[in-house]
Amino acid sequence: MKRTIFTLILSVGAVIATYAISPEKEVHQADVVIYGGTSAAVIAAVEVSQSGKSVLMVSPDQHLGGLSSGGLGFTDTGNKKTIGGLARDFYHRVYQHYQTAEAWPWQERSEYGNKGQGTPAIDGENRTMWIFEPHVAEEVFEDLIKENNIQVFRDEWLDREKGVKLKKGVIKSITMLSGKVFEAEVFIDATYEGDLMALAGVSYHVGRESNDTYGETWNGVQKDAHHHGHYFKSPVDPYLIKGDANSGLLPYIQKGYPGENGNGDHKIQAYCFRLCMSNHPDNRVPFPKPKNYDPTDYVLLVRVFETGWDEWFDKFDVIPNRKTDTNNHGPFSSDFIGGNYTYPEASYEERNQIIEVHKQYQQGLLYYVSHDPQVPLEVREKMQSWGLAKDEFTDNGNWPHQLYIREARRMIGEEVMTELEVMGEKPVHNSIGMGSYSIDSHNVQRYVTEEGYVQNEGDIGVHPHDPYSISFGAILPKKKECENLLVPVCVSASHSAFGSVRMEPVFMILGQSAAVTAVLAIDSGIPVQEVDYDTLSKILVEKEVVLYLEK
Repeated sequence: MKRTIFTLILSVGAVIATYAISPEKEVHQADVVIYGGTSAAVIAAVEVSQSGKSVLMVSPDQHLGGLSSGGLGFTDTGNKKTIGGLARDFYHRVYQHYQTAEAWPWQERSEYGNKGQGTPAIDGENRTMWIFEPHVAEEVFEDLIKENNIQVFRDEWLDREKGVKLKKGVIKSITMLSGKVFEAEVFIDATYEGDLMALAGVSYHVGRESNDTYGETWNGVQKDAHHHGHYFKSPVDPYLIKGDANSGLLPYIQKGYPGENGNGDHKIQAYCFRLCMSNHPDNRVPFPKPKNYDPTDYVLLVRVFETGWDEWFDKFDVIPNRKTDTNNHGPFSSDFIGGNYTYPEASYEERNQIIEVHKQYQQGLLYYVSHDPQVPLEVREKMQSWGLAKDEFTDNGNWPHQLYIREARRMIGEEVMTELEVMGEKPVHNSIGMGSYSIDSHNVQRYVTEEGYVQNEGDIGVHPHDPYSISFGAILPKKKECENLLVPVCVSASHSAFGSVRMEPVFMILGQSAAVTAVLAIDSGIPVQEVDYDTLSKILVEKEVVLYLEK
C-alpha cells in the first residue's frame, strides 16, 4: 500500500509527522505525546513546545483544563508563594481577563472587589487572580494552546486492552479506540485516572494504605478524625423507620463495620461535581428534576436539619459575576460517599455509569432542597433563588463536564511521597515543585456506629507546618517498569500525602516539571529516570518554578 507522509512545521521549529499505514489507521509522531486534557496536560504541552520540541496532546476530553475549567474556580492554593512558572502565568492571565469591562456582564467589578487577587507588593506587575468562572479558565487554556501552536486530538480514548506497544520497558506507541496511533520518544500520562500508566505495566495503588505501610498517622481508616466538620455532630437515626432496625437502612449507608483505625482498604474518598451556580435572575436555570428522582434518597438530610444544623449554604463560595463554586459541606451534601469505589479501574462504560449516577444524585439533592416540603421553609425559599449558571457549560445542560476525581490510581514510583515529607518530618532533597495545602481527604464511607447512629468516616484535614517540596521520584515510574513515561497527576504518593499534593496548581507545576524532564531525556537519549537532577533543577529555577522556600 502506498504510504503518504504529511509534515507540519511549528513556529518553534519542531517537527510533527503524520502518515497513513492503512485506510483505517493514522500514525502521528512527535517528540512528546501527552495523554490527557487536564490542567497538567495543557501546561506540560506548553512547556514542551516552548522548549523547542514537538508535542501532541491526545485528550479523552473535548474541554481542556480538567477541574480547573470544570467548576473548581475557588482555587485551593495554600501558600501562594509556592506557585510559580507556567502555573502562576495561568493565574496571571486570569487576572488580566478580569481587568476588562467585558468580563463583568452580571455584576459591577467594584461590587466583587479584590477577592482572591494578589497584590502589587507580592506580584509586582504580574498580578494574579485565584478565583474565577469556569469558562474563563477554559478560555485561558485554549489561548495557551493556540499561542504555542499545539495540536490537540480531542475525544480520543486509549484502547485499554491493547493500546500500549512496549519493548523492553520503552513505550513505542499508544493506540486509541479510534485506531489512531501515536509514537513519541517520551509519553506523559496527565489524566486523573492513570490509564496509560496502568496499561504500561507501572505499579500503582488504589485505596488507602495502612499506617504501618509508610509509618504514617493519617492513612487508613480514621473513625475518630472529623477535621472539616463533615460529620454527624448530633445523633441521627439511620433507619427507614426511626428506631426500627428491621425496617432497613436509609439510602447511602453501608452495612457492616468500617474497619479498625489505621488499617488500609480499597475504598477511596468521595467524588462530586463542583457546581457553578448563579443567583442572578437573568442568568440562572432552575435546578432540573432528574429522572429516577426519589425523595427517600435525601431523607437523611432532613434528619440533619432536624438536629438544628444550619450550614447548608456555607460552601457556596463566591466567584465573579454572582456565581459560585459550590462544594460539599456538612454530613450529607454533594459528596456521593461510597459511590465511586470501582471507578479507578472500571471500564469506560462503567465509569460513564458511575458519573451518571453521581449526576443523578447531585441533581436530585438540589431539586429536593429546593422543593420538598420536609426541608425547612427558609432553606427551601433561599435555595429557589439559586440555579445553574446559564452561561456556563452551555453544551452540557449547564452541568460541569468534569466529575471531581479527587483520587483514583496512585503510582508506586521511584520514590513515594508520604505524609512524613508533607508534614516536614522527612526532608526532600530533589524537589521539582512545592505543595502547601492541608492533607485533605473527603469522607470515604458512611456507616452505623455501635450506638446505632449514622456516621461518616475518612474526613482528614491536617495542616503542614510549612510548605513542602515534592520529590523528582514522585513523577517517575520505576526504571525497571518503564523508561519513557512521566506521571504528574497520578503521582507516586500515599493516600494521605496525595490528599495535599492533589491540588490543581500543584498538578500544573508538576506538569511543567515533567515536560522539562522529557525534553532533557530526549536531548541526552536517556531514560527519564537518568535525567541529571542538578541540570533539571537549574532549568526549573530559570523558569521560575519554586523548588524550596526559606523558612
